[in-house]
Amino acid sequence: MGGRGTFAVGNPVDYTYKTVGYIEDVKVLEGINGKHSLPDEAHSSSAYIKLKPDGTFHEMRFYDKDHYLIREIAYHPEPKLNNGNRSENVLHIHEYSRDNFQDRTPRLMTSEEIKRYKKYLKGVKLS
Repeated sequence: MGGRGTFAVGNPVDYTYKTVGYIEDVKVLEGINGKHSLPDEAHSSSAYIKLKPDGTFHEMRFYDKDHYLIREIAYHPEPKLNNGNRSENVLHIHEYSRDNFQDRTPRLMTSEEIKRYKKYLKGVKLS
């Protein structure tokens, strides 16, 4: 997959991600050439997953019909939701708006969301 799954002025973009597996038919991507996060735009999929080096779920991004990022489920420290704790992972969601991509205030997942997405949350302790 290219930088954003596109071509730049007709020239192919260097690959920055590789598919390393699947979880329930969703591609698990790994960055290459120093790329650490998942793409901001999708190439052809409606979702991608990233795992931590130990194989535990790290994040999953969802994209709309135009391939723009709309939602991210994450499992990493989020001090805004965890009383300032910067070392303990917390399962949460960021919603993205096309109008203001920087506005992605985190929120805890609801029990309904956890139930819906738990099949993707490899290694996450769901209590």
